Amino acid sequence: MAAGATYEPIATTTLASAANAITFSSIPATYTDLVVVFNALCSTGGTTGQMLLNNATTGYSATFLRGTGSAAASNRFTSDSSLTVMYQALSSTVPSHARINIFNYTGSTYKTVLIEDAQDYNGSGQVMRSVGLYQSTSAITSIKLQASGGANLDIGTTATLYGIKAA
Repeated sequence: MAAGATYEPIATTTLASAANAITFSSIPATYTDLVVVFNALCSTGGTTGQMLLNNATTGYSATFLRGTGSAAASNRFTSDSSLTVMYQALSSTVPSHARINIFNYTGSTYKTVLIEDAQDYNGSGQVMRSVGLYQSTSAITSIKLQASGGANLDIGTTATLYGIKAA
C-alpha cells in the first residue's frame, strides 16, 4: 500500500436475513488495492469463514499462524478451493472479525492476500494471521464471503469493501 493512501468505501452489506454468502461484484478497477472488513455470525457449528475471488474454486494457497493464548500452531495449504478468512468455528452470538487486504487486484500477476482474523469467545478464542495467494493473472472483479460447508451466515453479519487509492 502506498504512503498517503486513502480508503474509499465501495459497498457495505449487512444481512437482514440468513444467507449463504455476501458477494461484491462489478468491482471497479480504479484503486490500487482492496480491503474487506468482515464480521460474521453463523448458527451452524464447525464452519469457518471463506472467500472466493472471481467465484473461482481452484488456485488458492495460504500459510497460517494461529494463537489461542495457551498454544500456537501453523499450517500451510496448497491447491485449495477457497481462502480461509476465519479459521475457528463461527458462532451465532459472538461475531468473528476478519480484515482482508488484497494487493494489486487489477495487476497481471498472481494476487497476494493478507488476512487478520480475531475471535473472542470469552477467553477461548484465537487470533490468526495468514498470507494467501490467488493463482490467477485476471483482475479481481468479484469477492464472495461465505461459511464453509454450505452453512448460512446469520442475521447481523456485515461486510464492507474498501478501495485504496494512492494519494
